[in-house]
Amino acid sequence: MHLLELLNQNQSFIELSLVLFAFVIIFLISWLIEPRRLLNGILFTAFLIMLGFWLTVIVMATKIHALRMIYVVFLMTFIVTVTLVAAFSWLFFLWNAYFVWKHEGHTLTNSLTFFTGLVLLLFWVIALLSPLSSLPNWTKTLLYCPIAIILYLLLVAYNFLVNLALYQLVPRHYHQDYLIVLGAGLSNGDTVTPLLAGRINRAIEFAQKQVAKGQSMPKLIMSGGQGNDEKIAEAQAMAEYALAHGIDPDDLLLETESKNTSQNMQFSAQVAAKDFGNNSYRAKFFSNNYHILRAALVAKSIGLKANGVGCYTRFYYLPNAIVREFAGVLLFQKKRHLVVILGITVLFMIYALLQLSSVYTFINKLVYFICLFFKKW
Repeated sequence: MHLLELLNQNQSFIELSLVLFAFVIIFLISWLIEPRRLLNGILFTAFLIMLGFWLTVIVMATKIHALRMIYVVFLMTFIVTVTLVAAFSWLFFLWNAYFVWKHEGHTLTNSLTFFTGLVLLLFWVIALLSPLSSLPNWTKTLLYCPIAIILYLLLVAYNFLVNLALYQLVPRHYHQDYLIVLGAGLSNGDTVTPLLAGRINRAIEFAQKQVAKGQSMPKLIMSGGQGNDEKIAEAQAMAEYALAHGIDPDDLLLETESKNTSQNMQFSAQVAAKDFGNNSYRAKFFSNNYHILRAALVAKSIGLKANGVGCYTRFYYLPNAIVREFAGVLLFQKKRHLVVILGITVLFMIYALLQLSSVYTFINKLVYFICLFFKKW
């Protein structure tokens, strides 16, 4: 009886808790079954929003004044922090561009954070100064369209970042048949760079840990063709590096034809299937932590059942690299995003036309009444 009374008194809270539990379960099922799904970021964000609402209900339902004050202070601190980060993010991107240029050179791919900072700065200048306020409404509507598109891209970028963070936590599963190491540019045309060495080292570490857990030694597939400015195929240089670090030649396979990530995955899958005898093998691929999500999306698109393991990247290089990866994901799903951007543009144009037609209607009515007045006069 007491339990029933307690449940009746707290029925709303119990229902809210069940909804929160449902959000958790839906997210976990989606993420664990297929971590290479961008929907996971949306589901995780929905869970966080629901969790925040649930915590707010709990705190506000208590009669402990000190707890309420602590929660309000925490909430205000969080809001102020997010606002400041958003307001001055342009400064961070410009600052990062300076360090990337200093260490990596002034190339277009190394300038992505610079251009991102300029766009964000322009966005905030327009938002704060409102230079369009004196223009007709229909003109303002058309000029606000690019800002709406930027907001959409910022939401897509947020979802990308959430998915990128979640993908770092994908379970490792140390029972793989093949470890695919994705190539990168060579130094002096024939030498593994520190960035590429990090990928190979991470794969060797994974293989050694798998053996230590009592599993068989996986084969390492070195994947990378020969670039125009390279003396040998990247896979060849990678294999030489792995041999020098204790890997048995029998545990190495080479894929020397690929020119990009898509070909890395496609050709490496063919090498694995040929060596294994069918497509029932288990595989992981290895790249830098900023790159593994986009590589995973590519692997999924070609039907390769493999998740990625990321290696360390220097912090100063991460923002520019992540912006580049985000651009790559946008291009990878360009049809979907073009449809949304086109839809936003059409909606703004329709609204502008409606505003314009109302102006013309007003002018026509004004002219009509003026003419009518003069006729009577």
